[in-house]
Amino acid sequence: MTDAAFAARLPGMRAMLISSALVAAFALSTPVVAAPTSLLPTEPEVAQPSSKLAPLAADSAWTPRFAAAADQLAAALRSRDEAQWAPLLGGQWLSAADRERVRTLLGDRSSPFPPALFAKGVTHRAIFGWSAPASLSADERAAIEGGQEAEALVCWSAGRNGPGPWPATAVEADNRPGRSYACARIAYSIRGETPTWRAFIEQREPA
Repeated sequence: MTDAAFAARLPGMRAMLISSALVAAFALSTPVVAAPTSLLPTEPEVAQPSSKLAPLAADSAWTPRFAAAADQLAAALRSRDEAQWAPLLGGQWLSAADRERVRTLLGDRSSPFPPALFAKGVTHRAIFGWSAPASLSADERAAIEGGQEAEALVCWSAGRNGPGPWPATAVEADNRPGRSYACARIAYSIRGETPTWRAFIEQREPA
């Protein structure tokens, strides 16, 4: 992935995807550390970060792309090697404060990342978009699926009793201490000859 090429495209990234039984929509917000904002034509009070999440459809063209990116990101985070995970989180555009925050999340016992990524046994993974109105036409659904940029939330959990529970909304994917899952946001582009993506690991402090 070329950082310079991705950074040039980053401000314009907006996309939506098909999710199981619903359409999943994603948008890269500004600033990049904020939660994604829906671009769907819904009422303002509905288009909030509390919008429900929905798993990506298994037959979506975007699912294997995000799955591969999520696996690469998980491997880099498990290494705890900044030289491996920093390029996937923006490289030279990743601020010193964000680097320190990620280092802390990977090493702090109260963080959800150690149990989700480093615990012995099976690590479960889920990829989410945002639920969108079922009223979208077939043409609108096809346009969403055929877009060239998209964004998704990927979460990991090391639950011994199977996958989940998972965040129900983007607000809950906040990597707060005590969460049973750890999450990252991935922005993906297939514009140009080489697909590019960047991950974001965000954290909100308890209110």
